[in-house]
Amino acid sequence: MDLKLIQKLVALMERGKLSELEIEDKDSGLKVRLKGESAFAATHAAPMVHVVHGGGAAAPAAGHAPAMSAGAPAAEAPKPVKQGTTINSPMVGTFYKSSSPEAEPFVRAGVRVVPDKTLCIIEAMKVMNEIKCEISGEILEVLVENGAPVEFGQPLFLVKTD
Repeated sequence: MDLKLIQKLVALMERGKLSELEIEDKDSGLKVRLKGESAFAATHAAPMVHVVHGGGAAAPAAGHAPAMSAGAPAAEAPKPVKQGTTINSPMVGTFYKSSSPEAEPFVRAGVRVVPDKTLCIIEAMKVMNEIKCEISGEILEVLVENGAPVEFGQPLFLVKTD
């Protein structure tokens, strides 16, 4: 499903003051459920988006390796998990590391951040939203690729806090 279509559906929900909208494409088995605040709640709250693909086998849970048959080669050792605090996306949209394609990224791994420092831009419904840092620390990792779509609550950065 196209991100622009989801953005149009969110706008439709806001205009119609809908608290929930569910759409299913029978051909692809794709189901989208948009759930926002009720008409009596704050009007600027971003709706939550759930996209569910029908059919197919479920992927193994994170941290659980699939069972290996006898004689199969040994699996690679898992990568060490970095410890830190995640900074999550406050909205659905498109993630940008810099203000323009030619500009330097706002932050990268190893950069120190302080509250109110711009971390990235998330474009939502043709509006460029600067995402500011709320903590002090060092960026350990940028978890999203430039130009990638992001979901509400999706981790964007891993930060080692002071």
